[in-house]
Amino acid sequence: MARLPIDQMRPVPPPASPIVEATLGLLHQKVRAALDAHLADGGTGFGDFAFAGLGCNLTQQDLAAVEQALLDTGHRFDWSAAISLAERPEAYKGGDADGGAVVFEHPEAVTGEADAQGRALAGQGDNVVRHDANITGTARYIRTNERVLAYLTEGVPQGTIAIIDDSGGTLTAPIIEQFAGILCAGGTVRSHLGILSREYGIPCFMNAKLSGIRDGDTVEMEATAAPRTTEDYQSATERTGRVWIVGETA
Repeated sequence: MARLPIDQMRPVPPPASPIVEATLGLLHQKVRAALDAHLADGGTGFGDFAFAGLGCNLTQQDLAAVEQALLDTGHRFDWSAAISLAERPEAYKGGDADGGAVVFEHPEAVTGEADAQGRALAGQGDNVVRHDANITGTARYIRTNERVLAYLTEGVPQGTIAIIDDSGGTLTAPIIEQFAGILCAGGTVRSHLGILSREYGIPCFMNAKLSGIRDGDTVEMEATAAPRTTEDYQSATERTGRVWIVGETA
């Protein structure tokens, strides 16, 4: 079977998740088969095959066949949030994969006692965009497809500040525009979820380090905080917005 340029590349650890590795392997098989056919028909090499439009494009039918092959071998597609939890469990301490009594307890969360306004500091995150005012709403952990499907059917409760594991935004994309705010435990302001929140004008903290927030708590996001810039990440400059649990006045 023909060799592809990617075969000469040294693999960079760690490998992707098993489902991604399996998908890439099957796609490579499809391209190799097309290249074999091209060479058998008198083609001169990978260059003219790839860059002259000689049939190496994968079709919708090819991708459907790859998906079916994965399912036939017993693979099941994981929600991206489940992958995040498996890869970075330290970021989600106190959480559970079933979305039950979830309370993140990040060891680097900055916390404090309630102030005169009844706000107890419960963490911080990288602000995506500075807004004109802070945002207050109800914290709701959104970590399972069951909760997303319920919100798709019944609607997201007004004033929901979603607490999310995964920076890709795959799990919550169908309902993201209904959120009042977003606190994401991973990623940077340039992650997919950060970009989506910016487009929808939703206050959002990425890389949020939270502690003690329970599902249903009233929380306030310091959406007026300065956003974290590319230069801040490059220079390891900390620039965060605060998150408070809002309760009775002290």
